[in-house]
Amino acid sequence: MTCCGRERGSISLWLVTTTIVMTILVGLAVDLGGQVHAKQRAHNLAAQAARAGGQHVSAAPAAEGRYLAVDTSAGRTAARDFLSAAGVTGSVSIQGGDTITVRVTDTYRPKFLSLVGIGDLPVTGHASARLVRTMRGTEQ
Repeated sequence: MTCCGRERGSISLWLVTTTIVMTILVGLAVDLGGQVHAKQRAHNLAAQAARAGGQHVSAAPAAEGRYLAVDTSAGRTAARDFLSAAGVTGSVSIQGGDTITVRVTDTYRPKFLSLVGIGDLPVTGHASARLVRTMRGTEQ
């Protein structure tokens, strides 16, 4: 009986240690996956906001067949309204008159990592939409 007395309770210690380690690993997988999903959402929202802003074309030059350009005021407003409705913040810029770029900033709130003191994680996404005029599939 004295040969095994020293090992008494070793399974309990192993079980507690293994449980803690597995919980941490599952928590990391859940929260890192959640952060990746939040980044994808930010990118998708940026793309949709850019498309919403890009739908506002300056009418006169387009109707005359001269060139396509984003109506700067209406395009920015539409993109910002889209971001606001989605509950995120971001910036909208227009380059060259025909390209609208949207950058989105959001946060991911960890489920498990918050238990060990890790707070909100920032996520960003950006996308651009460019107005293109085509004739028979060829860009003009």
